[in-house]
Amino acid sequence: MFITNKKLQISFILFSFIIVPVTALICLGIGRYTLSPLQILKAFGDLISGADGDVMAQTVIFKVRLPRIILAVFIGAGLACSGAAFQGLFSNPLATPDTLGVASGASFGAVFAMLFHANLIVIQFSALAFGLAACFITYKMGQVRGKQSVIMIVLSGIVVSSLVQAMVSLVKYLADPEDQLPSITYWLMGSMASANYKNLVLGLPFIVSGMIFLYFIRWRINILSLNEDEAKSMGINLQLIRLLIILASSLITASCVSMCGSVGWIGLLIPHICRMLLGSNNNTVIPLSVSLGAIFMVVIDTFARSASSAEIPVSIITAVIGAPVFIILLKKTGGVWS
Repeated sequence: MFITNKKLQISFILFSFIIVPVTALICLGIGRYTLSPLQILKAFGDLISGADGDVMAQTVIFKVRLPRIILAVFIGAGLACSGAAFQGLFSNPLATPDTLGVASGASFGAVFAMLFHANLIVIQFSALAFGLAACFITYKMGQVRGKQSVIMIVLSGIVVSSLVQAMVSLVKYLADPEDQLPSITYWLMGSMASANYKNLVLGLPFIVSGMIFLYFIRWRINILSLNEDEAKSMGINLQLIRLLIILASSLITASCVSMCGSVGWIGLLIPHICRMLLGSNNNTVIPLSVSLGAIFMVVIDTFARSASSAEIPVSIITAVIGAPVFIILLKKTGGVWS
């Protein structure tokens, strides 16, 4: 059962966005060095006023936890938004942000740069470039006699993703097993540990611009579920809309992977939960995916860095949680996506 009343839907979405900063504030205090909400608010107050405060608390909050929580918010929001857009675009509940091989391409770009001991900025741009290149190759391969076929695009994405994954394996084979291989392997499992303000400034504009674009054309994604003749009768240029949605979603995905590695399940699980709550209308699914994705990722990252003495890779936790939850969702819906 999902919420059908439009006013309740809007209220629920607004409430979910209010929960995002509340969750972030609570998670700022969780870790080996525990801080209360009052201590966190005081640290922010001292920073704004320029007053001397608890140096240790300010260091933990502003130099360690705040950058990675900001990153987690946008990674979760971006991947969930991208996953919702792809599922609507392909009318397929199993579509993910890596359907077109973007995440695999970005992963290859990052590990290729790491093979040559590049710094984080070079790794980030290499991942973004290769991710978008994989998307371009997939899109061109999906053309049949100058026209786009959704089935061909998906099949091309599978081929490109498999090819790029093989290239990632080759890089891991060539990497120094004592120096490079452990860092490459750890990066591929996803982590927010490398978050800093410089990386955020470089990567977040791509994620934010992609999400804003998908938000403003979210009603057009609904039209793509119609057959081609009906969509054309409404004056919609299907090829152009598909291309723009693919570019925006791929830009988000490539940017996310470039900053924190490969993080699975967010783009598949969160849109499903949103559709169970509000139905299949992308006017509500897209914004709710953004807020729930942000909340989910912040909680997961907080658990990853504080559950044990050694940080747990994020993708391990998302898979451990995502797979059982997804099975429960399928059992409840009977496998029917509406």
